[in-house]
Amino acid sequence: MQRTVAVVGGGISGLTACYHLARSPNAPKVSELGLDADVLPVPGDHPASKNRYLYVSRALHRLPSGIGGVLRTVPPFTRPLLWSGLRELAAPRGTQPDETIHSFVSRRFGKELADIAIDSLCRGVFAGDCRALSVRSCFPALFEAEQRRRSVILGMALGGGKGPALDSVLSRRACNERWSQWSLRGGMETLPEALQDFLRQRGVEMHCHARLRRLERTAAECWQITLEDGSVRADHVISAIPARALAVLLPGWAEPLAQELRSIEAVSVGVVNLQYNGATLPITGFGHLVPSFEDSSLLGIVYDSVAFPEQNGSCGPSVRLTVMLGGAWFEQGFGDPDTVPQAVLLSRAKEAVRAHLGIVAEPSRTIVKVLKACIPQYTLGHWQRTETMSRYLEQEGLPLSLIGASYQGVSVNDCIYSAKMAVTQLLDQAC
Repeated sequence: MQRTVAVVGGGISGLTACYHLARSPNAPKVSELGLDADVLPVPGDHPASKNRYLYVSRALHRLPSGIGGVLRTVPPFTRPLLWSGLRELAAPRGTQPDETIHSFVSRRFGKELADIAIDSLCRGVFAGDCRALSVRSCFPALFEAEQRRRSVILGMALGGGKGPALDSVLSRRACNERWSQWSLRGGMETLPEALQDFLRQRGVEMHCHARLRRLERTAAECWQITLEDGSVRADHVISAIPARALAVLLPGWAEPLAQELRSIEAVSVGVVNLQYNGATLPITGFGHLVPSFEDSSLLGIVYDSVAFPEQNGSCGPSVRLTVMLGGAWFEQGFGDPDTVPQAVLLSRAKEAVRAHLGIVAEPSRTIVKVLKACIPQYTLGHWQRTETMSRYLEQEGLPLSLIGASYQGVSVNDCIYSAKMAVTQLLDQAC
């Protein structure tokens, strides 16, 4: 008897899960969407891969790279990073089951590296505070390297961890060329649009923009999914909505699961896109990050036109920037994300571009958005929460899969991978 699977959540995780449920097992894994020619890679030798900056003491500093940058003192650091590496090689293995990222890096590499570089990195990746985030969940490769080899440097150099299998021509190319990032010629929104077109062509039932009201179990042990525009029954549910949103929808008897889901918080980010026609950047690279002690409300600025000039449009040379604001410091810097005026965020972004990059002209185009509760925070003990949820689902025999940024990685790649793995496991169980 054929089982019905419902995917709730129409972001990249949910769409990817639907794609793997609907596609032919023997079809090409990328070409089906027709996007191969539109992929814009940034290989390892590109300036956007090699050049990354920190804004400290009102100046931009290029992060050290190569042996020369490690052996000599490079601002904003007060001594060569070689000393941090030697300290790490001699440090004993940690004894705690989890640790904040700041504590982990301070213990192994020294407080200066944690305060400046790691603080900035966590703000850029998670829009979060490294003093609260879990190293085991946010950077599992570092945690596992220390556990396996006692040293992060030795563990990463000697390998031994198993990453996702490369299963397509494109993914193997990305590995060989050391892509640091990628986009699509028409922007990343092209990917979900192509996935939706693919699903429509295969007759997948979709309820777009229909708010999910409730999840219940019927006497026949099916899921009853109540939507704004009706209801759907399914044998199995794949949830790709944020953890806290799922907690509200579950029936009362699933309170043990809902309690764990509610503990996964998320932060809001103000994203301001600016385009300056005829302008030039004083430096070239991926962009720059700002440590919290320098300016807590400004996370960093990405130089989009350096990595992807193909997306500049037809107005001639221009500079395109993405200014990231708030994160774990949003309320402190801007107040309630539901009520903050866009003009406040735009003014703050333009001020940062003037101060950091010397571009004083008014932008020719602006887009301002507040992405509310958009990046989950894997705080200390996150691994225990996810394990507790997995055990609960298994013990109760609940046909429910949890995918998306709330659990095992916040990047687009992480979300795509988690969706694929969940569907693979579900299909294996059905065989």
